[in-house]
Amino acid sequence: MSEGTSIRRSSSRAASRKPKKNQLPIALAVVVLIIAVGIFASTRSANAAIFWITGIAFGFVLQKARFCFTASMRDPYLTGGTSLTRAVLIAFAITTVGFTAIKYGYMVKGLAIPGMSYVVPISLTTAVGAVMFGTGMVIAGGCASGTLMRVGEMFHMNMISLLFFIVGSLIGANHFGWWKLNFISNGVKVFLPDYLGWFGAVAAQLTLIAVLYIVAAVYEKRRGGGGGH
Repeated sequence: MSEGTSIRRSSSRAASRKPKKNQLPIALAVVVLIIAVGIFASTRSANAAIFWITGIAFGFVLQKARFCFTASMRDPYLTGGTSLTRAVLIAFAITTVGFTAIKYGYMVKGLAIPGMSYVVPISLTTAVGAVMFGTGMVIAGGCASGTLMRVGEMFHMNMISLLFFIVGSLIGANHFGWWKLNFISNGVKVFLPDYLGWFGAVAAQLTLIAVLYIVAAVYEKRRGGGGGH
C-alpha cells in the first residue's frame, strides 16, 4: 500500500466521523439537578443533604479514578498492572491510622470504642465467603462500588448485576441470624490491640501493607505490566 493511498484513507475516515455533540448543556442541567435535590434534601434532613453531597462526590472520584476493588485483585493476573492494587493498599494504610486514632481517643476518654460490634469471629466461613464473593465480583465485572459506577455510565450488564446484588443482599439479610448462630459465631474474634497493644497493632498492619506494596511494585515491573483498569 502506497503512502498516498494510506493518507487518503485516513483522511476519508476522519471526514466520515460525526462531530462530537456539545455536552455542556447536559452537564449544566445535571449540576442544577444535583443542587436542586440537595436543597430539597436539606429541607427534610441535614443528614440527607450531607449523604447526597458525599455520595455525589464519592461517585465522581470513583468514576474519574476508575477505582474498583475487583480490578485491584484481577489486573495483576490479567495485565500485570498493580496500580489499583497499590492504590487500595494506600487507602488501607490511611484508614488504619485514621480509625485507630478515633478508637484510641475513645478508649483514653473511657468511652465505648466505636465499631467493636463489627469485630466478627474469624473461621473457615470467612475464607468460604471471601472466595464466593470474590468469584461473584469477577463474574459480575465489578465490586459494589464498581457496579454502581458503571450503572451510572449506563452499562446494561452491570444493571443486571445490581439487580441481583440487591436480591442477594435481601436474602442474605433475612437469613443472616441463622448463619451467625450456626457458623459465624463459632470462630475466634481477633482485635489486634488486645494482642499487640495499640502501637504494635498499627506498626504490624502498616508493615504488612508496606511489604504488600513493595511486592506489588516488583511484580508489575517483572511482568512488564501497567495496563490500567
